Amino acid sequence: MESTLSSVIGPDTTAVDDGGTEYLSRNPSNLDDVVARVRLGGPDTLRVAAENAQRAQREWAQVPAPVRGRVVAGLGRLVEANKESLAKLVTREIGKPYAEALGEVQEIIDTCDFFLGEGRRLYGQTVPSEMPDKQLFTFRVPVGVAAVITAGNFPVAVPSWYIVPALLCGNAVVWKPAEYAAAAARAVAELAWRAGVPRGVLNLVYADGEATFKGLEAALEAGTVNKVGFTGSSAVGTRVGELCGRHLQSPCLELGGKNPMVVAADADLDLAVEGALFSGWGTAGQRCTSLGNLIVHRDLHDEFVSRLDEALRSATIGEPTGDVLYGPLLDQKFADGFESVLGTIADHHTVLGSESVGRITESAPRKGFHGDPSTGLYYHPVLLDGLRPDDHVFRQETFGPIVGVSTFDTLDEAIELGNLPGYGLSAAVYTTNPQTAFRFRQGIGAGMVSVNNSTSGAEAHLPFGGNGRSGNGSRQSGIWVLDQFTRWQSLNWDFSGKLQKAQMDVDTVEPEMDYRLPPELGGGA
Repeated sequence: MESTLSSVIGPDTTAVDDGGTEYLSRNPSNLDDVVARVRLGGPDTLRVAAENAQRAQREWAQVPAPVRGRVVAGLGRLVEANKESLAKLVTREIGKPYAEALGEVQEIIDTCDFFLGEGRRLYGQTVPSEMPDKQLFTFRVPVGVAAVITAGNFPVAVPSWYIVPALLCGNAVVWKPAEYAAAAARAVAELAWRAGVPRGVLNLVYADGEATFKGLEAALEAGTVNKVGFTGSSAVGTRVGELCGRHLQSPCLELGGKNPMVVAADADLDLAVEGALFSGWGTAGQRCTSLGNLIVHRDLHDEFVSRLDEALRSATIGEPTGDVLYGPLLDQKFADGFESVLGTIADHHTVLGSESVGRITESAPRKGFHGDPSTGLYYHPVLLDGLRPDDHVFRQETFGPIVGVSTFDTLDEAIELGNLPGYGLSAAVYTTNPQTAFRFRQGIGAGMVSVNNSTSGAEAHLPFGGNGRSGNGSRQSGIWVLDQFTRWQSLNWDFSGKLQKAQMDVDTVEPEMDYRLPPELGGGA
């Protein structure tokens, strides 16, 4: 069934249509299947939505936080009741294997469960004053209107990391999802509205990148957007950060990754191969936390690469409703980008992992492929041995089913190679030595570190986010995200009946600085 989606959407209304074009959201595993026809708005779309949100936010902020928590809990229960349907839609619209899509939907449920309790724990502090008859307090207050712009590789889980805490904290949200995940976004918004999120407090906007940027610029200029959350590429995140900086705002930026996995000399090889397979090629390498560079101890290199090559060649790829390692690329633009990456493979690389390189076709088949490759955007997995630090594949996020391998002799060298691309999202080390694990954690620049586990995989109660080219240090998930969607306000209440001036009208007790211990108490003669 095909949906027709308008540019600005509330619970039961189409707000504006300012001259945008139509976009077809296609099933990447069957390009003839149009999942949704999306009317993309022009530059005024986000601006108008932000104005509506600003009006609605004032009333929403007056709803007690525990009650807002109950709305969040209702969303979680509605998502749980619709879990299979939503997961099937995610699989259909972006080609994510159904088992992973189920896990992604569960992430929304977990997030709602966590933030239900935070509705009763938006704590401030009572702080002692330096003067009598005076009390000091701190409070968390909502920022106002949050503009949330998300990618489509995690079309429902990642948006919930922004939307749920933002709503809980008393903010209104203008959400601009990726157009190639438009139907999944509409499904989540419908569930939120049915959970009791008021009209205007959550606004769904469809627009392309440039229209969104211009609309955001106008909204920031008008003062109708008070916080920006952006998940996407490092290049676009840089533009968003610059724009927000001009308006003295600090955005929440969750950007790309070039996530290293170090395989130490004492690693469990079977476990490391399993972790690399899922990290590097699960979701066709289209996670921000996907494995980027394998950094393998020289003594293990040949054996590890041989085992990983064998595992990759025997992995099932294909139609995402089946039991597959990965399905298609998300959209044609990502297929085009991956083709460019494949063009950087050089003579010094040894290409492993499949019988061919590039798109899986009748003339370039993949052994054991599940389904009909001619219907979708399916690509061969690539394991690239002989990686050098100046290679494009080593330095840049590739966002596709390709992983490179380099070697190291000392842990310091491995850490240096892991940090060299300048990203800092996720990293992993495989070792049985606690000293290696802790030294790696200490030296690596990633915001998230795993030991004997995948570079991918987030839990709702841990901070998620990166450093360097992967983000600006902001964090999503857990209690840490509350700092993104609240601002601290202090209150000093003087009930002395007179003006008491801080640092001036303060009683002091002066020590006897010339006192020295006598001999019987150990003092000098």
